[in-house]
Amino acid sequence: MSGSRHDEDGFGVGRRAAAASLSRAALAATLLVVGYFLVPLERADPATWTWLAIALTVWAVVCVRQVLAVISSPTPRLRVVEALGLTVPLLLVVFALTYAALGRVDAAAFTEPLDRMDALYFTVTVFATVGLGDIAPVSTTARVVTTLQMVLGLIAVGLIARVLFGAASLASQRRDSEHPKPEER
Repeated sequence: MSGSRHDEDGFGVGRRAAAASLSRAALAATLLVVGYFLVPLERADPATWTWLAIALTVWAVVCVRQVLAVISSPTPRLRVVEALGLTVPLLLVVFALTYAALGRVDAAAFTEPLDRMDALYFTVTVFATVGLGDIAPVSTTARVVTTLQMVLGLIAVGLIARVLFGAASLASQRRDSEHPKPEER
């Protein structure tokens, strides 16, 4: 079919829908990063583990909700883009806030003091497995949190993407069985 509409196997239902999906994903990521810089950290205290546990629980709930949204979406592959645009930046912001809080509680937790930008930069280098070495965890707590981020980053890239794309495939199969395409002659 020509024009802006494609079948779902063509990875989309049209250029407008794809653009809207990408825009929503970009907006979610942008809002999370802006929110990261606006969240007050003046009262950083040793309750970093509690904060991290709560934040990761919220992240897990968001991930589950996104999988359910993909399954029930009429355009599941586009919904995956939106889900990844929310879940991955949310994970990065959670760890960046944790590193920034750790840096405020213990200035020697890393090889250099971390401000918010440094914490976000460090988080992205760990997630991307670049590990430039200019900032490194020194304290046991910082190393444990960094190791946890590495493991969750691998899970996020592998398992979450697989689950979301599996959910998209399941939803596409469901949709196709409910609305079969006319056979070509």
